[in-house]
Amino acid sequence: MSMVRLIKGWMERYFSDEEALFLLLLLVVGLLIIVSMGHVLAPVIGSVIIAYLLRSPLILLERKGVPHMLAVSIIFGFFMAVCLALLVYVVPAVFTQGSQLFNELPRMVRKGQELLMLLPQRYPDLVSAEQIHTWIDSAAKEAAGLGQWLVSFSLQTLPNLMALLIYAVLVPILVFFFLKDGQSMISWWVSTLPNRRHLIGRVWREMDQQIANYIRGKVLEIIIVGICTYIAFFWLDLRYAALLAILVGLSVVVPYIGAAAVTVPVVLVAYFQFGWGNEFIYLMSVYFVIQALDGNVLVPLLFSEVVNLHPVVIILAVLIFGSMWGFWGVFFAIPLATLIKAVLTAWPKGLQQIKTEAAE
Repeated sequence: MSMVRLIKGWMERYFSDEEALFLLLLLVVGLLIIVSMGHVLAPVIGSVIIAYLLRSPLILLERKGVPHMLAVSIIFGFFMAVCLALLVYVVPAVFTQGSQLFNELPRMVRKGQELLMLLPQRYPDLVSAEQIHTWIDSAAKEAAGLGQWLVSFSLQTLPNLMALLIYAVLVPILVFFFLKDGQSMISWWVSTLPNRRHLIGRVWREMDQQIANYIRGKVLEIIIVGICTYIAFFWLDLRYAALLAILVGLSVVVPYIGAAAVTVPVVLVAYFQFGWGNEFIYLMSVYFVIQALDGNVLVPLLFSEVVNLHPVVIILAVLIFGSMWGFWGVFFAIPLATLIKAVLTAWPKGLQQIKTEAAE
């Protein structure tokens, strides 16, 4: 009976109000839509995110007296110019460098085998020649499996080229209309909600402030880290500078884990190009300085008042949402964790506020 009373008391505390039940229903329906129709609605979701990122400069222009349609045209034109620049300059460079790296992999593998074969001579008590041959055979099998996966992946992506072309046309159109009519869409959505929405409003304000600033800050961090890394790699004459810089920029999406993972290809490419020379030391020193500035200066500057999550919670969110939705789950792991935190924080406070207002 004590357990029944405990559960009953918990239910009355959190679900005794109709607004709390409506918020729970909204969250469940939204989750079900994303899980069941996320693939179909991918261009719509992506367009909403892009329009959300562009809304701040749009509002800034309107506050300076620029008419709404002119401001929308300016922001949308800037967005299309950035997309065109990426398509014309960045994508071909990355594709070319990726092809060059793939062609150079056999030479790197042979050089790595030669280095491994020197280990039994230098450390005979720790490593034997048989162990080295076993490692090489295992690596060869993994490389063969990776090659087969790349071939099958390229064949599987061929039917999706038409879908990519459709998305390339559909997403800009949706972004334009979300920028143009976004406020009216939000007003219509708000009009469908119950008149009493203290709890929903509290959660929305918390989510809008935290998640919007996080997404904008994360995109800005990717751009800054990627550009600084490319300048450093290009200045130090590292091969595949554009490809590695993009990897380093995208690595900030995954806190803690991303920086450690992307260091491996940077070290390998630098070693196979420069060896253990001064150039290698200079490049790695500059690379670690960029990582240190990102973690200790840029991140606190961009997110000091945005994300207040424990590192363990961040890692758990990355693992859980990444396993559910892949790359996008990793990218939105912290915003989703922030949303859950906002709901858990506002729920009892919102209900208490409702009860207080009702008593008054």
